[in-house]
Amino acid sequence: MEKIKLLKKIEELYRNKVNIIEYLKSLNAEKANDLESILISYDFQAGSYTKNAEINSEYINQYTGSLANVINNLGDFNSIMEVGVGEATTLGNLLKKLSKKVNAYGFDISWSRLYYATQYLKKLQISDCNLFIGDLFNCPVLDNSIDIVYTSHSIEPNGGKEKEALVELYRISSKYLVLLEPAYDFASEEGKARMNKNGYITKLYETAKELNFNIIEHRLFNVCSNPLNPTGLTIIKKEETEISSKENVFACPVTKTPLLKHEDSYYSKESLLAYPIIKEIPCLLSQNAIIATHFMDKF
Repeated sequence: MEKIKLLKKIEELYRNKVNIIEYLKSLNAEKANDLESILISYDFQAGSYTKNAEINSEYINQYTGSLANVINNLGDFNSIMEVGVGEATTLGNLLKKLSKKVNAYGFDISWSRLYYATQYLKKLQISDCNLFIGDLFNCPVLDNSIDIVYTSHSIEPNGGKEKEALVELYRISSKYLVLLEPAYDFASEEGKARMNKNGYITKLYETAKELNFNIIEHRLFNVCSNPLNPTGLTIIKKEETEISSKENVFACPVTKTPLLKHEDSYYSKESLLAYPIIKEIPCLLSQNAIIATHFMDKF
């Protein structure tokens, strides 16, 4: 995490409208977007998605309405999770349109975006949504614990890591994996060039086929904000599995063992690691882990 030493400088660059991802990549002549760069860029952008949702409420309504139609037609489900939930502008509006009340979860790598998400959900009068910090390549979630896991352009900046993302998201889902991501195979030549330049994913569908996942639908999504970055809908059905948990889905990101809440932290008896909760947001990145071998001792 060497780039975090530059946060004050990056703050100035951001105010001057410099592309943070491009700046961070240029430091080490990197071609792909790494997790640290994505985290820093997203965190500085916090608040912009909420403003955009308020300005473009009609588009958000159409987008989440179409997604709700897809999910409502998947059959019975009791839990849903958005991976890369950002400021919950998609998740919050989606929950309003689902055919039933469900256990809702969302995680993101940026604490600041999640903090804005909590405020946005309050405006929508949604009080029972579980938000937490997590990494989509190392989800702090138990195996087979969420009925429907979905993404909305959150795998997008991780070009070259399609397999890692799909395997991990498949692991935590119990019924369906619904992906709204850049549709490289449906894009124009100009769109493909733009995706390549930005380090976007380009082989999501191809990789899902190589993994022998049960793809029940793959097409252009009917709502898209940018023709140069068309949204594709890919639905993967998971073979029936034994559900690991419905009450507590959190897992230690290092060992994937269950986490138990204790006051202002989460703790795993198996890994002996603790994770802090900051302003009611659990911080469940592996980098957040605190070695606490005597956490359960009584003094």
